[in-house]
Amino acid sequence: MPTDRSPSQAPAPPDLSPPGQAGSGRNALLVGSGILSSRIVGLIRERIFAHYFGNSAAADAFKAALKIPNILQNLFGEGALSSSFIPVYARLLASGDRREAARVARVVGSLLALAMSLLVLVGMLATPLLIDLIAPGFAGEKREATIRMVRIVFPGIGLLVLSAWCLGILNSHRRFFLPYAAPVLWNLAMIGTLVGFGGREDTYRLAEYLAWGSVAGSLLQFGVQLPAVLRLAGEIHFQWDIASAQVRTVIRNFIPGMATRGVNQVSSAIDTILASFLPTGAVAALAYTQTLYLIPVSLFGMSISNAELPEMSSQLGERDTVAEGLRLRLDRALGRVAFFVVPSAAAFLALGDSIIGLLYQTGEFTVEDTRFVWAVLAGYTTGLLAATLGRLYTSVFWALGDTRTPLRCAAIRISTAAGLGWFLAFPVPAWLGLPARAGLVGLTAAAGLAAWVEFSLLRRALIRRIGRVRLALPHVVRLWGAALAAAAAAFALKLWLRELPPYISGSLVLAVFGSLYLAGAAALGMPDAVRIVRAVRKRMPFRAA
Repeated sequence: MPTDRSPSQAPAPPDLSPPGQAGSGRNALLVGSGILSSRIVGLIRERIFAHYFGNSAAADAFKAALKIPNILQNLFGEGALSSSFIPVYARLLASGDRREAARVARVVGSLLALAMSLLVLVGMLATPLLIDLIAPGFAGEKREATIRMVRIVFPGIGLLVLSAWCLGILNSHRRFFLPYAAPVLWNLAMIGTLVGFGGREDTYRLAEYLAWGSVAGSLLQFGVQLPAVLRLAGEIHFQWDIASAQVRTVIRNFIPGMATRGVNQVSSAIDTILASFLPTGAVAALAYTQTLYLIPVSLFGMSISNAELPEMSSQLGERDTVAEGLRLRLDRALGRVAFFVVPSAAAFLALGDSIIGLLYQTGEFTVEDTRFVWAVLAGYTTGLLAATLGRLYTSVFWALGDTRTPLRCAAIRISTAAGLGWFLAFPVPAWLGLPARAGLVGLTAAAGLAAWVEFSLLRRALIRRIGRVRLALPHVVRLWGAALAAAAAAFALKLWLRELPPYISGSLVLAVFGSLYLAGAAALGMPDAVRIVRAVRKRMPFRAA
């Protein structure tokens, strides 16, 4: 890796002292802002993709090809590093052991670089076998095109995993915005490819160009973070040293953390495998749905849990003191997540066609596609609240150095989703005489139910470790009351505006829904809503004295 100093120098260790303890709410806002910027650009990318590809066979091939590196990136990158590297590195910073923190960062980065080099090589050679695992239902031209695209995008995996290593260092230093906004560059590279070649090439050739665009974006995403990492962690060079107890702790927690954090990717991979046996368009529809579903998961579940992880990992003291601190942080975080995720679920269920039409309905993406993707999204939405709250519980276990309990819960979730998903996707539609593609709705509904199974297991195990945590039932009931009332009014408006283009009607419907939910939650005394309303009023140019 590059270094900002000459090898002949013998520099003092960099200043790795823990930064000032910014409020977790501010940290979550920075994470959320970075994720939001990336998601917005990602949605623009998806809208352009839908315009050129729709639910075509080439769209199926590209989405499946991108699934393999995405899974490996999440398993070996942010997922494993969040659970294994960040707790160790952040704890070293909190205790003031600057030299050991720098050494751990170098060794972990070196091990990742070596492992990714080997993984990329093996993956490119074994691509046909991987296609048989991820999309066994593909055949003919679709399968051959998927193989070509997987081989193109595989080198980008190593860059994205090293980008996740940068994220671990930056997060531990409470630099939250940059690593979560960096994927904007990945999305922009793909948008540039679509705009530059779209409409001038057949869909399979355009998909291959888009795969090359994703590799260029991976390089940009890693490169934009590297200068900040060098400033914070100092000289970075290859270092092989696994004798350190701290490094061994990272390695020991890496594999269970990899499986736990990657549960969403593993679950979505299973969904993709099963969807590949459904009619053409099912894999693409599933990918469009997952993009939408992951917006609240990322913006609210991930932003809050990732901001809390370094803070929780920095808790020092006796066992009871640490447990009390974790309970207080978790109680506040659960309330914040619910405030945002409950209305997200209500909007997906009642207004999903408005959201999908606003984002995707153009060109080859038709009204019928919008309605189908809405039904698929409703299936996932059944487990939205459980999935986001579960991320917080998982972060607490990681802060405690326990990666195995979340792994066991994740394994149960995956097996439940796979078994129930097959049953609801294939036998049930056949028994009911439904079209074959209706099985995709059953597949996502199974994933939603499995999320509640995992959440229940995590909650029970965590109560045994740190005591009871509270998400008060009256609080949740008031949130649902405000969300459902706002959704009912917005649904009526949606029916009234149904003759307007989706980009107009969708924008108006969502604006009304958001405003009514915020006003209703504030009227019911929800603290987060009251703070937002007060902040908005202060910024209004004209308001009553």
